[in-house]
Amino acid sequence: MLVIRLSAMGDVAMAVPVLRALTQQHPELKVTVLTRGFFIPFFRDLDRVEVFSADVKGEHKGVFGLYKLGKALNEKQFYVVADLHNVLRSKILKNFITCKRFISIDKGRKEKRLLTSKKLNKQLKTTHQRYADVFGALGYKIDLSKPSFPKKIDLNPELKKFIKDPLKKSVGIAPFAAHEGKMYPLNLMELVIEKLSKDHNIILFGGGKYESEILNGFQNSFDNTTNLAGKLSLDEELDVISNLDVMLSMDSGNAHIAAMLGVKVVTIWGVTHPFAGFAPFNQPKEYALLADGAKYPLIPTSVYGNKYPGDYKEAAGSILPKTVVEKIVSVL
Repeated sequence: MLVIRLSAMGDVAMAVPVLRALTQQHPELKVTVLTRGFFIPFFRDLDRVEVFSADVKGEHKGVFGLYKLGKALNEKQFYVVADLHNVLRSKILKNFITCKRFISIDKGRKEKRLLTSKKLNKQLKTTHQRYADVFGALGYKIDLSKPSFPKKIDLNPELKKFIKDPLKKSVGIAPFAAHEGKMYPLNLMELVIEKLSKDHNIILFGGGKYESEILNGFQNSFDNTTNLAGKLSLDEELDVISNLDVMLSMDSGNAHIAAMLGVKVVTIWGVTHPFAGFAPFNQPKEYALLADGAKYPLIPTSVYGNKYPGDYKEAAGSILPKTVVEKIVSVL
């Protein structure tokens, strides 16, 4: 089987627990995942799963590049193809792959439009279940209700240094997201870190110069606080995340990475909402902290958090720092 999911980080991470269930419940399958090379470490713990790296900005760019990619994939002689992406690129690629069946994900776009237009107010099917439905349509039904996860990694001496006090619980915090409307205001997050750092190891996650500078400021201000941004490979970050006792994240990729490793995840939601189906895998509903619906009745303003009224930008700030801290402590 070929499984296509090229991006984005969170969506690729969401596929991992589903693929684990697929290969465990269908041991006759050998799976190849087509994704971007950067994401290869996500699949390191899966049996009978190999990764084929797509260079969509280089060798495999454009229609001719996709033709070359299809030709290379055909050498593996796939029986069926599961398209978990369903975008123009995978639709074009479909024409160049020889297989018995090719099934694409139903993203539920109509339902999601109704949700964001406030014509629907209910939990939609999760992305994980939508992935599972693709495999079911190919004849490989899977049950996601009793998941298994990889064992946490024994950290090498270099990585152990990032956990300040081995006797304290470790809390990962990933305060950034692709859009401001999905983020908890940084001045409030600082209060959360200040409180939690007194009794716990705080490990900060982010990327890029801007985020690193902010996280360095937090690291320098509080005890037991370490910024990992820009210091480790993705493989090493996964090792550290597997050792967390809980991850605090926005509605963003880090939530899904921690969840795929079986780590408890508390999420903060701004202009988006779990009803759209993007909550991290296997997490209780009460682990999701939501913005004040009475004050911000248009939430979710969009599925991805890229559209919202100007006064909704700090909607997540309606969640008190005390509430965040108390939730983390209760989960621990």
